[in-house]
Amino acid sequence: MATPLGGSFYLQPTLTVARELIGCVLARRWRGRWLTGRIVETEGYLTGDPASHAWRGQSKRNAAMFGPPGHAYVYTIHTHWLLNAVTQVEGVAEAVLLRSIEPLEGIDAMKRARRTDKLRDLCGGPGRLCQALHIDLRFDGQPLDRGDLLILEGSAPVGEIRAARRIGIREAAEKEWRFYLADSPFVSKR
Repeated sequence: MATPLGGSFYLQPTLTVARELIGCVLARRWRGRWLTGRIVETEGYLTGDPASHAWRGQSKRNAAMFGPPGHAYVYTIHTHWLLNAVTQVEGVAEAVLLRSIEPLEGIDAMKRARRTDKLRDLCGGPGRLCQALHIDLRFDGQPLDRGDLLILEGSAPVGEIRAARRIGIREAAEKEWRFYLADSPFVSKR
C-alpha cells in the first residue's frame, strides 16, 4: 500500500491541496479488506467563504473543520454523509470536499453498498462515495494518515486537471474551486 499523506501536505494553501489530491487514493478498511479509489474530483472551502460550514463560526457540527490538518470532517446533508480533508493550522477552518473517486479495490463490496452494478454510479458524487465506502460520522475528526480511513500518495494524474464552479451551493457558487480530472468518466458532473 502507498504511503499516507502527512499533516504537512494539508498545510499548503487549500486550493493547492484540492488540486494535488487529484490522483491520490482514498482507502477505507471495511470488514477486513480495503475499499479504494483514485480521487478524481475535489472542492475547496476557505476562510471567509459564505458557502463554508465555518462561515458563522465554530459549532458542535463543524468542530472538526477547526481541528488539526489532515483530519476528516464528516457531516450529513439530505441524509447523505460527505467527507472533507481538513487543511490549514488548527483554528483555521478550511477543508477540501472529496467529491468523486474512481473505484479500484473492493468494487463488489461497493456495488452491494450502493445497490448498483453500474461502475460509473458507485462513487460519482460525495454522498455516493461515502455510501460505497461505508464512511459516516464515526470518522469525523479522525486522522487521515492512520486507522481505517486513509488518503494515500498517488501516481501523477493521467490527463488534464481542470477548475470549475462548485456544485450544490447557493453562496459563492461562481468560485472555480472545484477540481477534476478532465477525461475521467467518474467525475460527478461536468
